[in-house]
This record gives sequence, C-alpha cells and structure tokens, in this order.
Amino acid sequence: MTTNTKFWGIVPAAGVGKRMNAHCPKQYLSLNDKQTVLEHTLTRLIEAAIFEKIVVAISDGDAYWDNLPISKHAKIIRAEGGKERADSVLNALAAIEMQANSHDWVLVHDAARPCITSHDIEKLIFELRDDAVGGILTVSSHDTLKDVNGKQIVSTLNRNRIWRALTPQMFRYGELKIALELTQGNEGITDEASALETQGFSPKIVEGRTDNIKITRPEDLALAQFYLEQQRLKLVEK
Repeated sequence: MTTNTKFWGIVPAAGVGKRMNAHCPKQYLSLNDKQTVLEHTLTRLIEAAIFEKIVVAISDGDAYWDNLPISKHAKIIRAEGGKERADSVLNALAAIEMQANSHDWVLVHDAARPCITSHDIEKLIFELRDDAVGGILTVSSHDTLKDVNGKQIVSTLNRNRIWRALTPQMFRYGELKIALELTQGNEGITDEASALETQGFSPKIVEGRTDNIKITRPEDLALAQFYLEQQRLKLVEK
C-alpha cells in the first residue's frame, strides 16, 4: 500500500425499511439517547478517525437528513440515493471521483448498523490494507442452516462453510466502481462483495463482533439499544 492511500467511507441511507412498519425510514428512528440510528452509525465511523470523507447517500425528497446536526459535519458529504443499494453506492463513488485515487480504499457500511466499533474497523483495515482485492467483516454461523424450496427442506448446509456478511466491506475505489457499473440491474448483487465476485475476484473475510447487528425488524431496535449500552459500560470500566 502506498503512503498516500486514502480511506473513504460510504453509507447508503436511501432505504425506506418497510419491514420495520415504522412512521419513518428505519435510519431515522430514535435509539437510546434520542439520536437517530443514522446519527449513531455516522458518529461511530467519524470516531474511527481513519476516513478522508464519509459519503452518505440520501434519497431525493428526504425530509429528515437536513435536520440532523451531523449532516453539517466537516467529514460528511451528501450524495443522491439510488433505487437500489448498488445505485446509491455508485452515486457516492461519483461524488468523490475528483478526489479519490483508483487505488484508495472504500469502506461501505450499512446505515442501520449503529453498533459498529472502531476496533472492528481498525481490524478490517489492518488485515486487508495490503491485500490485492479487499474483503468484508463477517461472523461465523452457529445455527443449523437449511436449503429450502418453498416451505420444504431440500438439504442441510455445512455451517462450517457459512459466514454471515456484515459491513463495512472494503475494496479499492476503481475495482469497486467498475464491478458495480458492470452489474447494474443484477438483482443477485446484494452487497459489494457479490459485485466483485462476479468479476472473478475472491474477497477475504475478517471475523468481526457479533453485536454488529443490522436493524431490520422492530425487535432489532431494542437489541441494538442493549448492545450500545453494553459497549458504553465496557468503555466506562476501562
């Protein structure tokens, strides 16, 4: 890795979170101290003190973003959100095109993962910064997993080979941009790693913390609140 390599953060935050059945998109729900989920997430990324800038992709007509104090933070850049996650990430990459080098690292992180820790971000960067491709944070699966057709079990998967994909996902600016452009409209591209995989790359995995959960359903909000409080108490104990 060259000494002038930069690290950029990207947070796709244009989703509506239909499964939450909430009055507003899930990234704007209050969490713990009345800050929104998105504010918690961005605060964690800023505290990592590694990013040149953090690009947040916000949907057109979003009525909440401009009211958040963190939207004015010097490290934050707004980009237009897209229809799909990949579209938002591409728009975010375009927003820093004149500042980023093709060899710079881009870390894409879910807006609804507010429990990410600086330790996991640092671990991801430490293990991948000299890698030719990059990779993602993951956790191993402890559950027995079933391959299902409709509501019938087809087979039991080997859980020793199954890892749950988390974020951040860390790839070179140029390679990520090309992979996303070439796979636009492909419904099988559900994260950045899957886009790189279609181009013949084999991203690495870095084991992360199990409390780096994604808020998807109503019960996840209470769990995230619990994890944030536990993390706060551990910091106080130190």
